[in-house]
Amino acid sequence: QVQLVESGGGLVQAGGSLRLSCAASAASERTFVSYAMGWFRQAPGKEREFVAIISRSGGSTDYLDSVNGRFTISRDNAKNTLYLQMASLKADDTGVYYCAATYTYSPDRTPRRFDYWGQGTQVTVSS
Repeated sequence: QVQLVESGGGLVQAGGSLRLSCAASAASERTFVSYAMGWFRQAPGKEREFVAIISRSGGSTDYLDSVNGRFTISRDNAKNTLYLQMASLKADDTGVYYCAATYTYSPDRTPRRFDYWGQGTQVTVSS
């Protein structure tokens, strides 16, 4: 298992930027690199949706179309940390952001395919 803790959320104006972090707690580097990692978000009244995913090595990434070009997912395996750099933020980006881990990098981006989840961090974009 891997324990995940998100941080970095907050209030930001439209057009601004924010960086989210997801730390693997009490996990070895070897354990962390065993997982592909993803970011999801959930807005009020909506279902949780896929935002981005990154492979174990960091060599492959994929994004939700509406964030592609604005968000960048990355990982630092030496620090057991996942990041989501968000730029040009819009009001529609508002929601609780969750990091998640899966042992399998696959085209299935649904939440049910991810085994481990953090508690989430709130991102609010004002306009």
